[in-house]
Amino acid sequence: MKTITNDFGSLYKPVKAFVIYRIPRKKSAVYVESFDMDENGYPVNAHPLTASECGNLAKALDKSEQMNRNYLRPKGLMPTNVLHIDPDYNSSVIWHTPELQTELFFTKNFGITEGKFFVPAMVWKASKDSLSVYAIVEENIEITTELYNAPFPNIDNSGKVCMGNVKIDIKLGHTLEDFMQNWQNYFYNSYFSHFLNSKPAKGNLIQIWQSLVNTKKKFPKKALLKNGLTLKSIIK
Repeated sequence: MKTITNDFGSLYKPVKAFVIYRIPRKKSAVYVESFDMDENGYPVNAHPLTASECGNLAKALDKSEQMNRNYLRPKGLMPTNVLHIDPDYNSSVIWHTPELQTELFFTKNFGITEGKFFVPAMVWKASKDSLSVYAIVEENIEITTELYNAPFPNIDNSGKVCMGNVKIDIKLGHTLEDFMQNWQNYFYNSYFSHFLNSKPAKGNLIQIWQSLVNTKKKFPKKALLKNGLTLKSIIK
């Protein structure tokens, strides 16, 4: 196993340390002591936290808080395709996209020609580090809308996508629009390589995709397979 301790030392050098003292049973009675750090990373020169140090610390914390405030915030009006936003610690967004034509990439083992394909209307659910996708056939989406297996490889029975070696880089400063667009780009620009769902669709999915490449034919709705979920099922 590769040690990364040296990497941390070369990237981040400790310069300050703070110790907070509190009188037992008096949570509001605190005293903050500041330490400088010597060349070896040991605390030295203990002294009460100065006004200047307090101001620098406040600026650093405010910058981090500003990034959190921007995270998943729309640039303007709420996008009309957003269905649900969960504001909890591991925030997630549910949105939908219509039928559209896009490039898809398959590994050679499928024998599917790379090109442009029409993909079905879809529902997406993503957090900072995970993505699930589903197909839909209804145009008017409601809480009771039934979900179908998204007819792609790399997706398990629950709809969760295996992103393989795709580097996911969702930042806390991302707006809502950036967040959704980045996840769609990660999904469509990755290589579909293996089936995780034993029955992703009705019929031979490989033959279906091959018949659609670089044509104006839509993905056949009759080939979509219900997975027993509704929109309500994934709002949690």
